[in-house]
Amino acid sequence: MNQSHKIACKVAIIYIIIGVLWIIVTDYISMNQAKADVQIYAMFQHSKGWMFIFITGIVLYFIIRYWTGKMLRSQQEFNLKDEQYKSLFKHNPDCVIELNLEGKVVSINPEAEKLLGHQSDNLKGRSADRLINWSERDIVTVFFKQSLQGEAANFETTIQNKNEDKRIIRVTFLPIIVQSEMLGVYAIVRDITESRREEELMIMSEKLSVIGHLAAAVAHEIRNPLTSLKGFVQLMDMTKEVNPLHSEIMLEEIDRINIISGELLVLGKKQDVAFQRIDFADSLQQVFTLMKAETNLNNIEMGLRVKTAEPIYVMADSIELKQLIINIVKNSIEAIVDNGKIGISLQIIDDHAVVSVSDNGIGMVPERLERIGEPFYSTKEKGTGIGLAICRKIVHRLDGEMYFESEINKGTTVTIRIPLATGQE
Repeated sequence: MNQSHKIACKVAIIYIIIGVLWIIVTDYISMNQAKADVQIYAMFQHSKGWMFIFITGIVLYFIIRYWTGKMLRSQQEFNLKDEQYKSLFKHNPDCVIELNLEGKVVSINPEAEKLLGHQSDNLKGRSADRLINWSERDIVTVFFKQSLQGEAANFETTIQNKNEDKRIIRVTFLPIIVQSEMLGVYAIVRDITESRREEELMIMSEKLSVIGHLAAAVAHEIRNPLTSLKGFVQLMDMTKEVNPLHSEIMLEEIDRINIISGELLVLGKKQDVAFQRIDFADSLQQVFTLMKAETNLNNIEMGLRVKTAEPIYVMADSIELKQLIINIVKNSIEAIVDNGKIGISLQIIDDHAVVSVSDNGIGMVPERLERIGEPFYSTKEKGTGIGLAICRKIVHRLDGEMYFESEINKGTTVTIRIPLATGQE
């Protein structure tokens, strides 16, 4: 029942009540007057109808005035809120797309028109899934149905605008509920294409920075086996004989050079992140071999201890996992002043692979420890703070956790917990 029907019913009920009361009261008065004075009774009977019209007219006037005033105030408040909503919709810096229960576009704001390259009238009544990358429509449909159940949903996907440019967007589905009735869904969309590109450039820049630091150490480490190889080749050239023992040593030295250079090249590759089942201990050993070159160059003793003989499988990207450990070990190297020691350990604790990197460097005060990992915050004089920020992001992507423990002039321990891959015994 709408508001006008409610008011009409109330007025009718009040009119009936007044009429019933009037009849009861006037009949009572008429009976008493008839006993006392017939002339007054006749005059009262003649005028009581006019009196009823006058009294009910006044009462109904004030009642209707009160309710219509109340309705007008409600209408004004509604109009004000409607204007506020339109202003929020029109001037919102994010794209706003209104969808009905079938997922069809009802309206879009100017920011959405800029992103999509379409006018609101051109998209009105069309299915929104036509804007989404076809390979991601199923998962977006799941989020849309979730929002129709009254729950907000957040996700990232890609769309293609009118110019066929692919854009990466972050979307929030918000249910539209009015008077307990589901009317549709608002899609709040933010274009994160440029920020994602900047993020990738930042990560690549950090990778190149790490590779640059490693290059000098690797060159120094490779020089020793190259010297041995040169000596053996010269010896064979002089003696015109091949010594099996010398050949075995030469092959081992070549394998070592191949491992170090291969790891350095793999680290610099740009590729899509695809998680796969990886033996964490094996990846850690490869990083240890690569970083051993830099620790030797800096006269730092580094040890690796895997506290279980069985494989430790995690779901991760091989390059990202190595990048994570390299960044942490690199920070430990830079924190050490004299008589440096770095210890790396790996074990299984409560269905998690737990790796710890400890050093006896300068350490950090609690105030700096609280901010460690923030982008562009660094404890080093020429540091950018990007390295540990990337580490945190990689750990978060692996559904893991990273902790820091540090004490001034005693060193720092970084502990990383990563869930074991499904099926890990």
